[in-house]
Amino acid sequence: MARDLDRPRRSHRTDWMALLSGILFIVLGILVLTDSITDPLVMLPITVVGLGFAGLVAILTKVIRSK
Repeated sequence: MARDLDRPRRSHRTDWMALLSGILFIVLGILVLTDSITDPLVMLPITVVGLGFAGLVAILTKVIRSK
């Protein structure tokens, strides 16, 4: 079956909030499993700051795309 080369490829925009939040939790999981972080009082601010940063990036990209 031949592919129609004249039709433009459909793509979606990157969801930066989901991407950065996922990376944050993967990194936190790795740090917990390797015993690099053992204190929950250290993990809480890292999580809050990381999610805040992801939200800020998501808002900025939405503003830039709407222009």
